[in-house]
Amino acid sequence: MITQLLTVAADATPKNQFGFFEAMEQGGAIAWSIFGVLVIMSVGSFYILITKLLEQQKVFKEFNDVRGPFWRANSLKEGASKLGKNSAWRQLVDDALAADAQHGKMTDQTEAHDWLHGSLARSEAAINAKLAGGLPFLASVGATSPFVGLLGTVIGIYRALINIGLAGSASIDKVAGPVGEALIMTAIGLLVAVPAVLAYNWLSARNKRLAGMLSGFSTDLLANLSSNGQVKPAVPAAAAKPAAAAKTAPITKPAAGAPAAKPKA
Repeated sequence: MITQLLTVAADATPKNQFGFFEAMEQGGAIAWSIFGVLVIMSVGSFYILITKLLEQQKVFKEFNDVRGPFWRANSLKEGASKLGKNSAWRQLVDDALAADAQHGKMTDQTEAHDWLHGSLARSEAAINAKLAGGLPFLASVGATSPFVGLLGTVIGIYRALINIGLAGSASIDKVAGPVGEALIMTAIGLLVAVPAVLAYNWLSARNKRLAGMLSGFSTDLLANLSSNGQVKPAVPAAAAKPAAAAKTAPITKPAAGAPAAKPKA
């Protein structure tokens, strides 16, 4: 008896027919296609955010080696060996050394200096372009994802109007599904756009900091090459190793009964 009552009560409980999946199912293939595009945009945005953040963090970390061990080396070649092979700073040094090797083949000193400066500028621009890779995708997602969601909104409202026309009345059961679909698409479009815009602005600001650091390092390299290694930027002193504790001879006590040493006059 109790089981029958529970079964009847469960059947009498109203089911939610206006959830997310129900609204998407009413939207059909178009709604699911728009939702899929927004999901791809969101996943791509977070992938670029994580990968570019790790790449930037690596360049920032390697700058500590540039400020210390690199400039304390006797030559640029020796200093370059202390940098990572895939380092952005190592690329600048290698390009500078390659340009300097061709520098002596030019008879005009002005042209030679311009060649060296131009080579460093090209190398610096190539590094900045690599660091900026993927940011246009974030900008595109931030600019277009609200409109993609708006497309789903327009389609949902259009379906709601069709249902109203067919039913002859604007009853809630006829318009709740399409309107819910429209609101869901609007919300998803905004949820995709906001993180993409924030990530783009944050990564761009960090890239500007890196561009300034690369420009300063390039200028120091040019000055060092032009002065035959005489001009170097001020670098922090190397951390001094703690000095070993001085060993002191143990103080021996006089043996029992032995006369104490008399002080010399």
